[in-house]
Amino acid sequence: MPFISNTDEQRKQMLQEIGVNSFEELLAGIPKDLFIKGKLNLSDPMSEMEIAKHITKLSEKNTNTNQFVSFLGAGIYDHFIPAAVNYIIGRPEFYSAYTPYQAEVSQGTLQFIYEFQTMICELTGMDVANASMYDGATAAAEAILIALRHTRRKKILISSLIHPSYKEVIKTYTSPLNVELVYIPQKDGRTDIEVLKDTIDDTVGVVLIQTPNFLGCIEDMKSIDPIVHSYKNCLLIASVDPISLMLFNTPSEYNADIVVGEGQVLGNMQNLGGPLFGFFAAKKNLIRKMPGRIVGATHDKNGQRGYVLTLQTREQHIRRDKATSNICTNESLCALAATVYMVLMGKKGLREVAKQSTIKAHYLFEKICDVDGFSPAYSSPFFKEFAVRTEEKPDKIIKKMKDKGYFAGVDITPFGYENQILMAVTEKRTKSEIDNFIHELKD
Repeated sequence: MPFISNTDEQRKQMLQEIGVNSFEELLAGIPKDLFIKGKLNLSDPMSEMEIAKHITKLSEKNTNTNQFVSFLGAGIYDHFIPAAVNYIIGRPEFYSAYTPYQAEVSQGTLQFIYEFQTMICELTGMDVANASMYDGATAAAEAILIALRHTRRKKILISSLIHPSYKEVIKTYTSPLNVELVYIPQKDGRTDIEVLKDTIDDTVGVVLIQTPNFLGCIEDMKSIDPIVHSYKNCLLIASVDPISLMLFNTPSEYNADIVVGEGQVLGNMQNLGGPLFGFFAAKKNLIRKMPGRIVGATHDKNGQRGYVLTLQTREQHIRRDKATSNICTNESLCALAATVYMVLMGKKGLREVAKQSTIKAHYLFEKICDVDGFSPAYSSPFFKEFAVRTEEKPDKIIKKMKDKGYFAGVDITPFGYENQILMAVTEKRTKSEIDNFIHELKD
């Protein structure tokens, strides 16, 4: 348990070096009414052994997916992670540089970022990818900013079925820009294409669609492409689950201009909701407008292969008014985990993950819809996640199943989908686990 222990004499010496007589002088600018009166409600001091036991006991109050059978999803998924992933990212040369500001000092860091970019391009079919973003939400928001700069238009069409958190981040990003956000409603779990047709016009600069969407349904991107690109310079942004690309069309096949998404499914743990990482790929003509950093390969004067930061469009490197983003680092450790995961799994392994997730999700869907009180919320095709409608309140069902050792899913009533549970199934779930879950659900 690392800690810094300073003696009273050392504290006195530090205060003298700063030029003050007491710690309280450092707080002179803070209003007195903000100070805590009296003593803090803290326990008596404990030894290292005692505090370690105490913290362990507190941590055991949490339940996790190693203890419970999980059908949780809604953006973060319980996929299998090979042991080698955590072993490699735990090496000190990687682990100590979580989001390195100066990636150019390490050829090892540059090399894995280059390989990460390459594999993201192979997954999405796009021309170029950056070193990663903070998460899927910021990647989507940054993609919209690119489109606004590229098209110089102020109207943005967004599917109402993108993740609710993405909506909030996009709203925050665009709030000072005097732009119009228009949300296209859903029809049977997918973006209503007819409404999209009626809403889009030559004032629209970008259309953002998530597929599979928040409800798990697969959008008809082949039909959306010609609608969007019938208007000159209008850009199509696709937010995707990278695992799904092993079974479905790549974004390049339906002519997406920018592809973003949450990368947690690629070798990263759920981690109570973070840290996460976003990926960002685009057509080549947008490369100079992309946020973050892009690593390229070259050769030195001796002909040896090396890696360099080809582009890094932050204000410290170029004229401030030309900077495309204030995101100047990348989620390096999370992106490394994804790189190791993709290399270990390979195309065959990733395809198997996607295939098993799909088959098992559809198996659970069929089983649960035969249970009294449960019915399909939508009839549109889905990948590994789906919503079911319930007669009983979802929060009561979820609590009941938690008491039996199951995370039954996410209650999406707060997001406007009344009496619906969103359930996800990954390759980790077994037939017996699903069958037992259904059995317990019926009791």
